[in-house]
Amino acid sequence: MDIRISEELWATAMAPEGVLERWRVMDGAPVRRGDTIAEVRIEECLHDIVAPGDGRIVRLLADGALIEPGTMIARLEVLRRSAD
Repeated sequence: MDIRISEELWATAMAPEGVLERWRVMDGAPVRRGDTIAEVRIEECLHDIVAPGDGRIVRLLADGALIEPGTMIARLEVLRRSAD
């Protein structure tokens, strides 16, 4: 599952780009739906990016990377449960 920066974050912004301020999880870390995984800054506003589901994060960008609306910052690999 792709994790992209929502275009809605630019609804009131004049700047065409923002910055991936910092990751809140390590690459490869397991996350649950709704966990904050990163922070992005668009102009003076800091926005939390949350996991859209349960899985393992594969980060595609580094802290400080420039982002635009729709930028893919990570992938969420769905963890498979083994049958017991």
